[in-house]
Amino acid sequence: MTTGPSRTRTDVVVLNGGSSSGTSTLIRQLQEILPRPWLTFGVDSFIEALPPSLVIPEASGAAPGLGLAPDGSITVGPVFRALQNDWQEGVAAIARTGTGVLLDEVFLGGAEGQERWRRALKGLTVLWVGVRCAPETAAAREAARGDRITGMAESQAALVHRRVVYDVEVDTGVDDPLTCARRIAAYVG
Repeated sequence: MTTGPSRTRTDVVVLNGGSSSGTSTLIRQLQEILPRPWLTFGVDSFIEALPPSLVIPEASGAAPGLGLAPDGSITVGPVFRALQNDWQEGVAAIARTGTGVLLDEVFLGGAEGQERWRRALKGLTVLWVGVRCAPETAAAREAARGDRITGMAESQAALVHRRVVYDVEVDTGVDDPLTCARRIAAYVG
């Protein structure tokens, strides 16, 4: 972890957290308090952009796209991964223009997901943010939302942080969104 706020201009802020951890709320809060405009991209918008045939609910086994099992587990196939790599390069290209980018991510493979982004964002100044909350808190949010597969939030709460290295971490189950956003913003140059 970084010992103090960033001194150089930040190009990209990557917020990694499991489903219903609060990353989307934090990103909106950051857009309000950061001094320059930032564009938001996230795994959900990428998934929404995919052809519906690549997002397979109730998938069992390997799917070419994204398989969503009834227990909340997710499988990622080769077609999904290839499109994701292209999308990541596109997001990085936007950041290279000088536009600040806030990424709302879910590293299903933990450190492997971070490494894919590290390759795409090579040469850019990136702030890595861990967004945590207790599994039961995420599960309660998931149930209240009603638009997620039950079990996804609890299964991802720890999984997405496995061996991931962060500059700063926040806990949205302990602190409110503004407090978390202010903590992150202190590291954004």
